[in-house]
Amino acid sequence: MDSLLWITVGFIVIGFVVLVFMKKSMERKLALIIEKEESMESEQTSTKPIVWWIWGAVLWGIVSIFLTVWSFSVYT
Repeated sequence: MDSLLWITVGFIVIGFVVLVFMKKSMERKLALIIEKEESMESEQTSTKPIVWWIWGAVLWGIVSIFLTVWSFSVYT
């Protein structure tokens, strides 16, 4: 097998595992933000980690699609 295939599969699998493990943490942070918003406390909770996680997931998806298409074009 070629290294491009291993890079593609490794990137997709490792990225998916990281996103799944971080999902629970992001859900907790979002619940905390919603709870603080409902209680009208003056202290603001940062939403930056959630936004960065979403951007990371989108970027991972785009790169995964690109690598998959590139792999198919090389091997066909």
